[in-house]
Amino acid sequence: MKEFTRKTERIYSGRVLDLERLDVELEDGRPALREIVRHRGAVGVLPRLPDGSFIFVRQFRKAVEAEAIEVCAGLLEPGEPPESAARRELREETGLAADRLVFLGRLWSSPGYTDEAVDVYFAECREKQSARELDEDERVETLRLTEREVEDLIRRNEIHDAKTVAVWHLYRAKVAG
Repeated sequence: MKEFTRKTERIYSGRVLDLERLDVELEDGRPALREIVRHRGAVGVLPRLPDGSFIFVRQFRKAVEAEAIEVCAGLLEPGEPPESAARRELREETGLAADRLVFLGRLWSSPGYTDEAVDVYFAECREKQSARELDEDERVETLRLTEREVEDLIRRNEIHDAKTVAVWHLYRAKVAG
């Protein structure tokens, strides 16, 4: 199953994403239209402190008009390796530094319409924190949660962010397992 791109038209180019319209040909020769959101990529980090608690962030997400509980996350800078971005985002959003960073995997957020890939990590961190370095337009609250509290939030569907749920399950399968 492969599609051949006949024509690509950039509809929009923005700070975070681009939107393209693709005219494609299906395997059987029929034409089809695809609208693709192009994204430079992102990282997500699940930090754990020495006492076994985890740090999450809560912030307002305009797209869904609600606060969301998430793992620490952010965009890749152009040319930035994902591991460097993970360490940077961890420091910026939480003030934490990772003593050990474990790659958990790569997630495609919604491959039906976007090429966004999110590289996700588990971080063992020191208790000592430095000052957070939030972007000017970021409003982020940190939450310190036990493993049981995280499990309860997921079970009660109070964590809606797919990346966060996936990171938690990858952590349970690959690190805690």
